[in-house]
Amino acid sequence: MNFISTRGGEKVNGAAQAIVKGLAEDGGLFVPESFPAVSREELEEMLPLSYPERAAKVLSKYLDDYDGAELLSALEAAYSKFEGDPAPLVRIDEGIYILELWHGPTCAFKDMALTVLPYLLRKGADICGIKENILILVATSGDTGKAALEGFKDAPGIKIMVFYPDDGVSKMQKLQMCTQDGSNVNVVAVKGNFDDCQTAVKRIFADKEQAKLLKEKNIILSSANSINFGRLAPQIAYYFSAYLDLVGGGQIEMGEEIDFSVPTGNFGNILAAYYAKRMGLPVRRLHCASNMNNILTDFFASGSYDTHREFFKTTSPSMDILISSNLERLLFEVCGRDAARTAELMGDLKQKGEYKVTPEEKAEIAKIFDGGFANEDEVVETVYDVFCDTGYTMDTHTGCAMKVAIDWFEKNKKDNTKMVVVSTANPYKFPQDVLYAVTGNDVKDSFKGIKRLHAATAMAVPKSLSGLKDKPVRFTECVKRDKLFEEVLAFVDKK
Repeated sequence: MNFISTRGGEKVNGAAQAIVKGLAEDGGLFVPESFPAVSREELEEMLPLSYPERAAKVLSKYLDDYDGAELLSALEAAYSKFEGDPAPLVRIDEGIYILELWHGPTCAFKDMALTVLPYLLRKGADICGIKENILILVATSGDTGKAALEGFKDAPGIKIMVFYPDDGVSKMQKLQMCTQDGSNVNVVAVKGNFDDCQTAVKRIFADKEQAKLLKEKNIILSSANSINFGRLAPQIAYYFSAYLDLVGGGQIEMGEEIDFSVPTGNFGNILAAYYAKRMGLPVRRLHCASNMNNILTDFFASGSYDTHREFFKTTSPSMDILISSNLERLLFEVCGRDAARTAELMGDLKQKGEYKVTPEEKAEIAKIFDGGFANEDEVVETVYDVFCDTGYTMDTHTGCAMKVAIDWFEKNKKDNTKMVVVSTANPYKFPQDVLYAVTGNDVKDSFKGIKRLHAATAMAVPKSLSGLKDKPVRFTECVKRDKLFEEVLAFVDKK
């Protein structure tokens, strides 16, 4: 399968090249030249399969230059690191289900892709005949960084460097990253927010002089952010698996449409659901859930994407984003795959900090997407109400998505379509905020928060989080956003 840039300047033959490069040379994102189809018969055949087997069926549609048996073996190895079912579906109420995506090594949904990406990247480099060492650059709003570090630690021929916004992630997220072991990893805080980190990393990718300098050091760049198709592709699989679990559990009939409510920051997770729909999965609507940084909610309502707005630090920090990179892939589709038009919109965003889609493009988006958000008080209320009513404990990001799902049913009381709320993080990753929501108690220490949240909910505490207390902090550096490349060079030269 060929992959093309959303901005029209590049076409590569095979997923391996798209994955290894990460970002197109014109600054665009790689997308498949066409969407592969999954037939009803194929869905039926996938019903009895394990999660890795289902994922292999979906991924092989895009990764036709990878060996199928080897891909399945890699997926089985990746998901063996999870506790039980990698993506279990939990029934919460009549017509509402939660898709839990946080049973992996770092307790966040990013594990679903980032345990697989090291294989896709290393094998992709082999397929492309690339002999240079690979440097992974990651901008993170909290969860991607730790999942990428864990996935790539001590990987041969690969180094990974993660940049996170200083004071822009939770205490537990920061501790997870800054205690990371591995001889090939580095973590640096950036003075600013996630958008500053992401923009600075993209600038490094786009700078040909910097790329040349790294090439002289036998280094090529790649990305583990969802701008990389290798990060996006494994996420498509869990939407198929959730649907099949509903069918297999007798909750819906094969072919019946369902909705997903997805907590959204950089737009990768919900875009994967859109790709699943384009492949033939019976999805009716996608509800885009935001926190107080509700730029996407306003965009879906008005057609105007305007970053000139107040930035909020919230209790759902992985969604504290004003520039949603993967939205570019959706814009490419709704404007009829017009690369020049996509490049124009992205140019407006870079130069003016805003852009506006046409009424026709807005109408095309509205056929599938709608947006909603939850403010801080509403997140607390939602987490509390669901816990009191059902005994189920959710994190703050999932609380945003649940609030949007509840709002939808309150406005559409006769809607009988089943709703799957996507849960992206274990509640213990945000113990103080979840504890406050559930009990009203406020503690300053994360580990006291874990202890008291366990006492209140009896939910099992992941060992990977409780054990952080005794791990030494390895990374403490904090730099200005215009100094990232200097940090990259220092890391590359470090023996």
